[in-house]
Formats: sequence, structure tokens, C-alpha cells
Amino acid sequence: MTAETKLEWVEEAWSKALEKTKKNSLRIGAGFPHASQGGKYVLEEPFWWTAGFWPGQLWLLYNESGDESLKAIAEECEQRLDAVLNEYVRLDHDLGFMWTLTSVASYKLLANEDSKIRALKAANFLAARFNLKGNFIRAWNPWFEGEDNRGYAIIDCAMNMPLLFWASEVTGDPRYRHIAEAHMDTVVKHFIRPDGSVYHIVRFDSETGEFIEGIGGQGYAAESAWSRGTAWAIYGLTLAYHHTSKIEYLYTAQKVAHFFLARLPEDYVPHWDFRAPTEDREFRDSSAGACAASGLLLLADKVGELEAPVYREPAIKMLESLYRNYGTWGNDAEEGLILHGTSNYPAGQNIDVPLIYGDFFYVEGLARLKGKGPFYWE
Repeated sequence: MTAETKLEWVEEAWSKALEKTKKNSLRIGAGFPHASQGGKYVLEEPFWWTAGFWPGQLWLLYNESGDESLKAIAEECEQRLDAVLNEYVRLDHDLGFMWTLTSVASYKLLANEDSKIRALKAANFLAARFNLKGNFIRAWNPWFEGEDNRGYAIIDCAMNMPLLFWASEVTGDPRYRHIAEAHMDTVVKHFIRPDGSVYHIVRFDSETGEFIEGIGGQGYAAESAWSRGTAWAIYGLTLAYHHTSKIEYLYTAQKVAHFFLARLPEDYVPHWDFRAPTEDREFRDSSAGACAASGLLLLADKVGELEAPVYREPAIKMLESLYRNYGTWGNDAEEGLILHGTSNYPAGQNIDVPLIYGDFFYVEGLARLKGKGPFYWE
């Protein structure tokens, strides 16, 4: 594929994503979509973990297009999240997903001081979830009576650490970074298996910090290989290296990336779990492919010129496949940008549907190919 051909499809893909997002914004407005059902995104409450992805997508597209309508909706989404931040009781480990893609994005693009304060509040709440004995950010809360997840940590949280790295950068206070590094050290030590596969959940003794077990979570089984969790690890570890220059993070990101890339099917979009039995592995997860692609493009920028194509070329193939084989261009009956996402297969939730985080990472990957930053995690 020549550079000219590549540029042509990327610009075409970007234009179609912008056009469809603008059309979707007329219905979604400052809502919080998660998964598409029957062609329309179901809007969740503002406290839901995916609340940042729609405004994050709007900010990416606004940054290149200058479309003020997209900016206005993204700002309204951010303001709606104030109630969640102030109420406190619904906050968990996903503060990074929610406020990095809203308030940090607004601050990076517009130098909005109110956004800076919101993001710093979120960073403080996230830092307060740190378990000193186990060196991890605690996942979730006891959402129903009798639930005990005090010792749980999850791989998704690697993508929440950029909020803490950002907080250290803007305040000059290293404590946020220290917590983020301690959590990522735990990811390297306990989440990544020797072959580069990844646990979704790790349970620790919340009092002593001792490792107890790995848990399957949204993967097929405890020792399987949930593809979106693998993507979270690739991207989260690469971002940790970006912020710290700790070589262990880079090497571990490469190990996970090699595991992921070696198991891709012919169209470069992963099945939802690399180790699920054949009869349970039929569904793809386009969101895992989109997230991994954006992370791999950053990883390519972090390694030497000789190694960069190992990550950059399959990332481009992933994004092009999502555009050509999974895109909904011309399908006005579907709001999602890319088809065939799998949210939570074991729970039977949102299987083989567009997912808003898949759309976000797809657009972010295109923005990386266009060289159109800033990227809010960085």
C-alpha cells in the first residue's frame, strides 16, 4: 500500500466519521451513549464508566474541523458530569476514562481553568483509591449488599493512570505520579503472564496486599486472554512509558503487543477472547482492535526506527479493516461508526454491536495517522 493510497483512505475515513458523528449529535446531544441496540445508541446515566468517550470523540473531531457545535456538546457533557463528581458515591476507578476525555481534553485544547479544576478533583478521588499495602488502585465499589471487591484491581485501570500523570505535570506534585507508577508496577508484576497474555481481574488481600488469584472477569475464563484487556494493557503500558521513561513498561508493552498481533485473524480485527473455545469465539471485538491500533501507533513512536514498522503496519491494517469491513458508512439506520463490538460476553451484555469506546478509539487512531493531536492521555 503506497503512502498516497494510505493518505487517501485515511482522509476518506475521517470525513465519513465526522459526517456521521455530526448527524448522530443531533439526537444524542449531551447524552452518554454506550452500546447501540436496534441501530440507536442507548444513553446511560452520567455516572456510567463510558461517559467520557462520546465527548472525547467530539473533541477529537472538533480539534481538526473547528465545528463549534461539536465543541458545545462536549462542554455540556463535561458540565453534566459535575453532578457525578460532586455526589461522589458513584465514583470508582474509571475517573480517568471519564475526566481525561472531557476535562483534560478541554484544558489541553482551550486552556479552560474550570476544566483543570474538575480534572484535578477527579485525580484526587482516583489517587484516594490507592491501596498502599498492595500498590494498586482499587476497582469498583460494593454496588450491591454483600459484595466484597475491596481487593480487586483490573487491567482497564491502566488507562486511568494518565489522569494521575497529568495531575503531577500540571501541579508539579510528584505524589500523583508515584501512585500511578506503583499501580503500573503491579500491572507488570501480577497482570501480565510470561507469554504476554493478560488477566482482567487480580484479587489481592486488601489488608496485607498479598496476591490471591487472577480472575477471568469479562474474559472467557481466568486463564484465557480477553482481547480488550490485552488492548488496555498495550496502550496503558505504552502511556506509562511515555510519562515515565521506565524501560520496563516499554518492554512489557512490546511483549503484550506481540501476543496480541500473533493471534489476529486474517482481517486484523480480534475475536473477543483469544483463548475461548471455538464455539464461543465466533464474535469479534472491534473495540479491542480500535484501542489496540491507537496504542500500537503510540508504541511505534516510542521504539527505534527499525522496530517501528512491527507495530505501525498492523495498526494501520487494523484501522483500514475497521473502515472497509466494519464501518457503517451509508447505513443511516445505524448510529455506531463500527460494527461487531463485544462488551461483556460472559454476562451476555451488548454482544456483536457498535460500542462508543470502539468508535472513540477508531477516531483517535485515524487522528494519530493524520498527526492531529494533542492526544488527551499524553
